[in-house]
Parts: sequence; C-alpha cells; structure tokens
Amino acid sequence: MDSGNTGKQRVCQGRAKGSEEEGRAARKAVILLLLFLMVPGCMIGPNYKRPVIDIPGSWRVEEEEAKETADTRWWEQFNDPVLNGLIETALRENKDLKIASARVEEFLGYLQTTRAGLFPQVGAGVLGQGMAFTKYSNPPPNPLLVNPGGDFQMFLSSSWEIDVWGRLRRATQAARADLLSTEEGRRAVILTVVTGVALAYTGLRDLDKQLDIARDTVKSREHSLKLFQLRYGRGLISQLELSQIESLYQAAVATVPLLQKLIAQAENGLSVLLGHNPGPIPRGKALDQLSFPAIPAGLPSQLLERRPDIRQAEEDLIAANARIGVARAAYFPSISLTGLFGLESQSLSSLFTGPARMWAAGLPITGPIFTAGAIAGTVKSAEAIQQERLVRYEQVIQQAFGEVDDALIDQAKSREQLEAQRKQVEALRIYARLAWKRYENGYTSYLEVLDAERSLFDAELSYAQTQGNLFVAFVNLYTSMGGGWVEAADRPTGD
Repeated sequence: MDSGNTGKQRVCQGRAKGSEEEGRAARKAVILLLLFLMVPGCMIGPNYKRPVIDIPGSWRVEEEEAKETADTRWWEQFNDPVLNGLIETALRENKDLKIASARVEEFLGYLQTTRAGLFPQVGAGVLGQGMAFTKYSNPPPNPLLVNPGGDFQMFLSSSWEIDVWGRLRRATQAARADLLSTEEGRRAVILTVVTGVALAYTGLRDLDKQLDIARDTVKSREHSLKLFQLRYGRGLISQLELSQIESLYQAAVATVPLLQKLIAQAENGLSVLLGHNPGPIPRGKALDQLSFPAIPAGLPSQLLERRPDIRQAEEDLIAANARIGVARAAYFPSISLTGLFGLESQSLSSLFTGPARMWAAGLPITGPIFTAGAIAGTVKSAEAIQQERLVRYEQVIQQAFGEVDDALIDQAKSREQLEAQRKQVEALRIYARLAWKRYENGYTSYLEVLDAERSLFDAELSYAQTQGNLFVAFVNLYTSMGGGWVEAADRPTGD
C-alpha cells in the first residue's frame, strides 16, 4: 500500500516537473520573442542626406568695408531710440508673429502625439451592471447563475505596436522636421517683422523730409507770388510772368496733400505691423540724422545656415524624405502586443477575491494581401512630394543668392547715385540763386528762373527719395544675409 502510494507520488512529481519545465520553456520562448520584437529593426525608406548644391564662390559685388555684423541687432546702428522701441513693440505685439508662435505649439503637439506611438499605451476601466432574466429570455437563463444578478469588472488594458520596420520612427522623424520647419517659419516672421518696421519707419522719415521740402518750397514761392502780384498791380510785369510764378507755386502746393496722404497711409501700415490699430507714429531722428549701418560680411555658403527660409525648406525636405519610409512600411505586417488584467465577479463583495482575477494576452499580426495598388500609390505620392520639396529647396537657395547680390549692388550703386544727386542739388541751388539775380538785373526772362526753381525742387525731392532708397538697400542686405540677429531679436533687450 505504501509502495503503491510512493509510486503514484513519483509519477505525479515527474509529471509536475515535466509541466514545470515545459512552462519554463514556453515562458523563455515568449521572452525571447518579446526581446526580438523590442529590438529596433531596420527602418524602411531612405536616410536623409543634404543635397549637393552649386554654390557660387563669391558675390558679384565685393565690399572691402564689410564687417561681421550679421549676428548683431543691426537696426540699433541707425542710432534712433524711437526705431528701437518700435521694433521691440512689434516683436511683442505683431499678430503674424503670435500666429507663428501658436503654430509652433501646434506642431509640438503633433510631435508628442506621433512619438507616443513608440511606447506602450495603458488604459483602465471599471464596469458595474445588474442583470435579470426570465423564462422567456433567449437563450434561457443558466440555472447556475444568480438571477437576478450582476457583473462587476475592474481592469487594466495595454497595447504596444512593435516598430519592427521603423514606420513609427520615420513618422516621428517627419513630425520632428515639421516642428523645426514651423520654428524656422516663426524665425522668418521675426525677420519680416523687424525689417518691415525698419523699412516702414525709414520710408516714413523719407516722406517727412519730402513734405518739409515741399512746405519750405510753398512758403518761398508764396512769398515770390505776393511780390509778383504787387509788381503786376503797379504794371511792372506782365500777366505772363505772374501766371508763370503762380503755376510754379500751385505745383508745390499740390505736392503737399499728396505727401500727407502717403504719410498717413505709411503710418497706418506701420501701426498694423506693430499690432496696433491705425494711428499716428512717434518720430525720432530726421532722415539726415540717421546713421547708415555697416555692410554685413558673409560668404554664399553661410546662407545655408543663416537664412530661416532656407532652413525651413530643408526641414520640409527632411520631413518628406521620412514620409517615404512611412509609406513603404505599409507593405509589411503590423505587429502589436495586447494585454488585459483585471477582476470580474457576479457580486461586488467577491470582486477582490482570488478566483475573481482574469487576464488575457495577444500578439496580433496584420498585413496587407491585396490593396488594388493603394500602398503603391501612397509610396509614389510620397516620393513625388520629396522631389517637389527638393526642387523647392534648391529654388529657395538660388533666390537667396540672387537677393543678396541684388542688395549688394543696390547699396553700392545707390551710394554713388546719392553722391551725384547731392552735387546736383548744390549746383541747382547756385543756378537758382544766379538766375534770380540775372532776372532782377534784367539780363534774362523769368523763364530761366522758372526752370531753375522747378529743377531744384525736383532734385531735392529725388535726393530725399534716394536717401530713403539707400536705407532700404541696407535693410534688404541684412534681410537677405540672414544671421544670428534673428535670435538676438527673439530675446528680450536685457538678455
């Protein structure tokens, strides 16, 4: 009897030992499978490499006086505190800049959402419900169940897509590039706002100077007109000469409201840049008192890292390149881990007892068999977008090179033009003064005075316009060069 029981015990122990070993082997196989799936696999799709760009060795116009000022707050070189204050206001209040900042936050959220797919997703739930069955229920109630009864559950669920083919990693790369592209777009808005305010302010001061010239001319010609009216009343001059001076006076008068209109419109445009309602703009130094900034130094190759629009175009290219991998990964199976652990009972009092535990685990694998070319179409579309972004990147770089060359030529030739016009104004002032003397002494007719006055007025206005254009050329040069000044503008003044 004892020996029989001992044999049975040995058989049971052997079976238990065999079952334990089989369980260990099964668990080991599962663990190895999980470890294999958790190891990042190859990423489908091309890795990004910066395209080879044909970069010119130098600019068409070489400036010996160029200085390393591209990383400084260049607008402060105008030496006008009012302009500095307007730019600071625009950087705080400009609506386009606020929109761009909000877009950065938007794409940061997209990145967080996309990146979350790389990690397990865990959820929880609680369910409690009462149930009652009658003899008419279909199927009929189970006599072993409590009727009426209930069902109470408390569980944790999890799912995890194993990124074997790199689909999620490529999607994260694309989302990160989208975020960086949006940030470069925000920096481009900063560049536009700063240069826009500088251009609008210097343009406004240019119009102010032209208005001063026009008003001074009106006063001078009004005085002359009164003298001619007295002479005409005494019969000393003809009506022809009176009509000539009156036409000259009215031409100057007509210029004043035109300039006033342009000034009001310029103020309204600048107010919108500042993020304010249309209204008057404070003035600082006059146009003649503003200092010209230094010429920024830089090589063509530096534009690839300096200009926000180039960097934005490259990030767009990086995102499009990564999305090719996302599209190609759809050809391969999707592997996920799912799990459930919880408690379930027909009564709330027994929900937390040992037998109430429940669990489930799964390894679903899904893959395409026949898609009628849908995946191939998606891949083709992604590759075409990548080519489009590549050409766009190259186009932006070429445009940048052209803008820098244009700005360098503009400032160099505008300075030459300004110097020539300065000498012209000086010569015409002498001409006008001598013409008046010749007329007063009876050596010439008033036509000579008329020509001298008209030429001087036009030359003074043209000189003021060229002054303004030269400031525009310097602002455009800093805009086209890009540089660290965008980061400097993005920081508070005290930093």
